Amino acid sequence: MSEVLWNRLTAAELRALAARDAVVLLPIGATEQHGPHLPTGVDDFLAAEVCRRAAVLAAERTGVVVTPSVPTGLSEHHMAFGGTLTLTLPTLHALLRDICRSVIRAGFSRILIVNGHGGNMTALNALTTELTTELATPIAFASYFGAGREVVRDTLETQDGLMHACEGETSMMMAAHPDLIRSEHLPEAYGPRITLPAESTEPVYMAVPFDRITKSGVAGDARVASAEKGELMLSGCASVLADIIVRDPWTK
Repeated sequence: MSEVLWNRLTAAELRALAARDAVVLLPIGATEQHGPHLPTGVDDFLAAEVCRRAAVLAAERTGVVVTPSVPTGLSEHHMAFGGTLTLTLPTLHALLRDICRSVIRAGFSRILIVNGHGGNMTALNALTTELTTELATPIAFASYFGAGREVVRDTLETQDGLMHACEGETSMMMAAHPDLIRSEHLPEAYGPRITLPAESTEPVYMAVPFDRITKSGVAGDARVASAEKGELMLSGCASVLADIIVRDPWTK
């Protein structure tokens, strides 16, 4: 299996990939509280894992490489719980601009930002437009759980899509990073159902701190999570993402 991670490749190997017009995946997540049973790096870890798997699959059909993940996003709504790192929107914009500019200067022209955090979604839609204009390069954006919406919906028992520290995220962490699960806290890992703000049909949006939504820090029910469900979702989302890469939306 060929190496797909940018920071495990040499400069010469990356120059060769750029010469092949390889696709570059840029995973971005968040570092924020995830209830009593999960580490703060969930969104970062899962975005990076899906990207790695997707790249391995797509590499059989096209050149592809995964940059180091961006571990911090827009998490102001989780700050009351502690343990959370957040960026402001201008900082996120500047960070992504500089990373994408570096990728382009390294010779690549096809970039897909892959998001793993619900709180980044609306901003990344707008920033993708800004970056495409600023860098004169078509930048694409997808949330892995949106791309794999059908497999997520068909796998979960208690919800139709990802919530927060829920059945879905907990299952994927059980599959990808079982050593990071605080299983003794699973019995208390549940909370109300939510809709991600970017997917809400409410006519008015207002910023609501997450501690006003759930005292546990969990939205959804992690008690029914399993590694088997997690593996189905990780592999399914990666497969959909690989197909997107191969279909080449940059030249449409």
